[in-house]
Amino acid sequence: MIDPIDGTVNYLYGLPGWNVSIGAQIDGQSVAGVVYAPLLAGGTIWSATLGGGAFVAINSGQPQKIKVNNPIELSQALLATGFSYSRETRREQGAKFAKLIPEVRDIRRFGAAAVDLCFVAQGVVDGFFEIGLKPWDLAAGGLIATEAGATLSNLSGDPADESFTIAAGPHLHANLLKLLN
Repeated sequence: MIDPIDGTVNYLYGLPGWNVSIGAQIDGQSVAGVVYAPLLAGGTIWSATLGGGAFVAINSGQPQKIKVNNPIELSQALLATGFSYSRETRREQGAKFAKLIPEVRDIRRFGAAAVDLCFVAQGVVDGFFEIGLKPWDLAAGGLIATEAGATLSNLSGDPADESFTIAAGPHLHANLLKLLN
């Protein structure tokens, strides 16, 4: 599954964070993933294979193993999110945002779901939530995050899908699920 330009608006405006996301799947399960963000830190590549861990290589450097921040308390959590192009979905996302913002350290919006998931994997942010992600948004970044120790789900605790995606270390993930439900 390929997303040739994840973070299209970032790309159009010349903002960093857009990326190329490639996830290889077998029977619907991601088995390998690569996310390449050429404008972040001189070029950043995140990668993972199923059961093989997650890695980041910055500015043509050697790949380094990465892990999510865990445990992180809700009040100390820095989250990332994204917003849909749909006005109705944005209203729903805004309601979730309003529920979370007084309970967490802060929330950032970078504009590219695959990079958000990789930032969770790398420990740059502690968690991520978004409504409306497509399979190509999750194929590589979702695998990279889970291989780094993140739990990914929807609001029911089932696998992350278009209805909702939460990604965080297990402790924070459980607290986010509780708060958002």
